[in-house]
Parts: sequence; structure tokens; C-alpha cells
Amino acid sequence: MNEPRCSSSSSAPALQAWIAEMAAYIKSLDKRHLVTVGLEGFYGLNTTNKSEVNPGIRAASLGSDFIPNSAISNIDFASVHAYPDRWIPHADLEAKTSYLSHWVDSHISDGDIALRKPVLFKEVGSSRHVDEKGVFDRDVLLKTVYDKIYESAKKRRAGAFIWQLLVEGVDGYTDKTTIM
Repeated sequence: MNEPRCSSSSSAPALQAWIAEMAAYIKSLDKRHLVTVGLEGFYGLNTTNKSEVNPGIRAASLGSDFIPNSAISNIDFASVHAYPDRWIPHADLEAKTSYLSHWVDSHISDGDIALRKPVLFKEVGSSRHVDEKGVFDRDVLLKTVYDKIYESAKKRRAGAFIWQLLVEGVDGYTDKTTIM
């Protein structure tokens, strides 16, 4: 599963049931197979005091809800994505860094307290557009995320994947957030 969505007005229960069904099916085939949802990490409208963490009101209307979706018994670890350039495109670097810091802290805390499961940041991306500053903005944003994840990982709580790590010369296979 990756970034499941169902944006009808009554989608949250249907999506929750589908995630539970798919996770149970995978476990029926292989009990030792680690299963996650592949969530972006958006909080739904029913998650008290959490929807303000989302990058805008649209995120809460997509049917997914980080805490209940990740709390399903056959889900082994929670997953989160972070794309500040896409989610808050008109914000400056300081605002994106502040937002991202709060986003990461909120999900690590929810993994520890609400879910009691590790959190894996599976996709973290920032534009690799090179301008007069080079890739400085991306470096600052990625450092913000990875420093927080590293501190949590030392306590065996959070971890990360790198999305799109490619060698130079394969530019035709990249998205705008590839690390080369």
C-alpha cells in the first residue's frame, strides 16, 4: 500500500476497513512479513487537535488518518512522507523548516505515545532545483528531518529511507526530489 486515499464524504471508515483487510491478508500469507500502510501522515478530521499539523485543510479530506490507520493490529510500523515544497509551495525556507520540524516531532511523538510503534519516514523530498544558492534550501530541510530522525533512532523509535538516490548521469529517471 502506498498513499491510500478515498476522498468521498464517508471515506474514512471504508479506507480503514480496506487497510485492515489488506494488512490481514498479507499476514495470512506471511506472518513474519513487516507491513505498513505507506501513509503521507495526514491526520483526519476525527483526530482531535491534530489536523492543524496537516499542510492545509485538503489533507484531512483524503480519507486517511495517521493514528487510526497505523494502529491496526497487523500494521507493524507507522510510515510518513514529507514534501514541504509540494505541500506549502509558497512558503519561505524558514516557514518550511518550522513546519517540517513540527511535522516530524508530531509523528515521532504519536508513534511513541499513541501507537507504541516505530515510525519510518519513507519519503522525504525537497526540490533539487539549482538556483543561485545551489541546493542550499534542500540541504537545510533534509538536515532538519534527518537530525530529528537520528535522535529518535538512537532510542529505537524512528528511522528513514532515502527516496530516489541516484548516481549522476541518469537524470532522465528522476523526479524533482531525487538526491544525486
